[in-house]
Amino acid sequence: MQLSTRNQLKGKITEIKKGPVSTEVTMDIGGQTMVVASITTGSADTMELKVDDTVTALIKASSVMIMK
Repeated sequence: MQLSTRNQLKGKITEIKKGPVSTEVTMDIGGQTMVVASITTGSADTMELKVDDTVTALIKASSVMIMK
């Protein structure tokens, strides 16, 4: 599969908070850095996500902020 997404962060799922419509997925990408994604619960169920799964966060946004 080819994607135009340039920001791809590999990590491991550490927590999943399921709601009726959306699910919050927390992943550890290393260096004590966590990424939290909000996806539909339907997508989480279809992908059968579970804690300790290795996943990739694909980030494509028109606005990205940098802080120093």
